[in-house]
Amino acid sequence: MATINTIPDSSIADTPRGMDLLDTPLLNKGTAFSADERTELGLNGLLPPQVETLDEQVLRAHEAFQRKSDDLERHVYLRALQDTNEILFYKLLLDHIEEMTPLVYTPTVALACEQFSHIYRRPRGLFVSYPLRDSIPAILRTRPNGGLGIPIGKLSLYTLIGGIHPARTLPIVLDVGTNNTERLNDPEYLGWRHERITGQAYYDFVDQFVQAVKQEFPKTCLQLEDFATPHARPILQRYRDQLLTFNDDIQSTSAVALGAIIGAVKVTGKSLKDQQIVMFGAGSAGIGVADGLRAAMTGEGLSEQEARSRFWVIDKDGLLHSGRKELTPEQSVYAQSQNRVSGWPRTFNGKLALRTSLGISMRPS
Repeated sequence: MATINTIPDSSIADTPRGMDLLDTPLLNKGTAFSADERTELGLNGLLPPQVETLDEQVLRAHEAFQRKSDDLERHVYLRALQDTNEILFYKLLLDHIEEMTPLVYTPTVALACEQFSHIYRRPRGLFVSYPLRDSIPAILRTRPNGGLGIPIGKLSLYTLIGGIHPARTLPIVLDVGTNNTERLNDPEYLGWRHERITGQAYYDFVDQFVQAVKQEFPKTCLQLEDFATPHARPILQRYRDQLLTFNDDIQSTSAVALGAIIGAVKVTGKSLKDQQIVMFGAGSAGIGVADGLRAAMTGEGLSEQEARSRFWVIDKDGLLHSGRKELTPEQSVYAQSQNRVSGWPRTFNGKLALRTSLGISMRPS
């Protein structure tokens, strides 16, 4: 952090001065600017006279953090600090990583997203709404250094844990409207007040965005996240060979789950290919995890059909099986043969009683 907290002499001439510098979160060090830096950068009189170390700043920031009454207020405080002094923000997170991580990201970020219009303070990242679809290249060219709760929070973790410089990240939200009547009726709602765009218009909008990204950032890595299940995989499949891109829900979750399960299987002394996998959830993340596990099983010698037969995937309507006609192509891969489960007991509403048939323990954790 020491190198981040120092403005090299060679960059002094190109550095903003005075209040412009203090209003630049990536460069602002607040009371940690040295006496020489204050003179060189026109900061004398704009800061209290005491020069502090970064550790002293962290101590004060943590005291202020602890005074907040609930997790949402703590999240708002951290976001405000990030928008003021990113050096101090990341040092505070680094020194208190177990305490801070759940507030910057999951689970608090979900509440922050719900309350976004009520806790909004200042812009960060880009908001690309459907009415501006023909201006996307121009919008990308006005990019700030830095959006919305989830991409901001996740990119903060990429910097904190992965070491990616925050100036090399850019959170972007694609706003296609909402069908949430609570949001539409909220007088403080800041999003585009319109029913969600669907069908080909939706995919055309996404394509306009991706093509603009390819033009403006030809060497970028585009992370896709929180796309609805019907859209997530088709969008990934369409663009995965056009630019460096991945879907976090489908692929990153799969990689983490696969690593954890391989580790667990090794502890038992058994092989992954011998396992039966019960998956609760058949959305983008659940099927993505299943895809990763299935690929690992075939890598251990199972045939494709043998690997598929190891999976028992459950969604809100019960077990995925070949008798269900509403399954997506991705879900159908894991549909058990109806003949295989024809003799299984059913629940009162006709769904397969998977718990009884597989002997699953449902003890609460």
